[in-house]
Amino acid sequence: MNYRGFLAELESGAVRVAAKTGNHWQVNAEVKQQILEVFRNTPVVDMPGGFRDKQPLAPQVFTEADKIRMVPGGSAVRSGAHIGANVVIMPPSYVNIGAFIDEDSMVDSHVLVGSCAQVGKRVHLAAGVQIGGVLEPVGNRPVIVEDDCFIGAGAILMEGILVRQGAVVAPGVTLSAAVPIYDVVNETIVKGEIPANAVVVPGSRQIKSSAWAQSEGLSLNCAIIVKYRDTKTNAALVLEEVLR
Repeated sequence: MNYRGFLAELESGAVRVAAKTGNHWQVNAEVKQQILEVFRNTPVVDMPGGFRDKQPLAPQVFTEADKIRMVPGGSAVRSGAHIGANVVIMPPSYVNIGAFIDEDSMVDSHVLVGSCAQVGKRVHLAAGVQIGGVLEPVGNRPVIVEDDCFIGAGAILMEGILVRQGAVVAPGVTLSAAVPIYDVVNETIVKGEIPANAVVVPGSRQIKSSAWAQSEGLSLNCAIIVKYRDTKTNAALVLEEVLR
């Protein structure tokens, strides 16, 4: 079966794994199902450079018309991933099938954008960011990073976490749908979603379920919202246009 038409629709952005309506993200399970069918129904073949992969999933090749800057050094964008205009990809980075990276975003060195992850406009994925892929179950939400977010070096985003517009995730933060996020500004606990313009840093919380753990001073890693973006934060995150 020829899946080239379907993959081309993913690459153009005409078809997406998830789309936003109002303030709600809707997963298109049929698209995820079709991606899984590509893996089930196509053979593994030899590819240039000594690589072997599913027959339709050769890495994409960009030209001037695409308005994408992919710097030499070992990066790859798999077939079926959308890369918007003016995106910069620094090496070595990898973007998997079904992923969507919108225009004017920066993908820094050693970044993984997993299958079906959705990344908005003007997002900066700093060095070493890992965004997990979510293909199965097909109805599950992928990791989503909305417009104008900054994801700091070495941060890990997993299990369908939703990072709302303008949020800042500090270096080294690990986020997943199951891990509680402590908002010290509003004195509340949230799960699965980082609010818009939140500034998130790594923290720890005491283990209270065990007297022994308390006596040993043990704690668990967690994420803490310490503030919401202000003028000072915005100035610190400006990406010089000359770098593009």
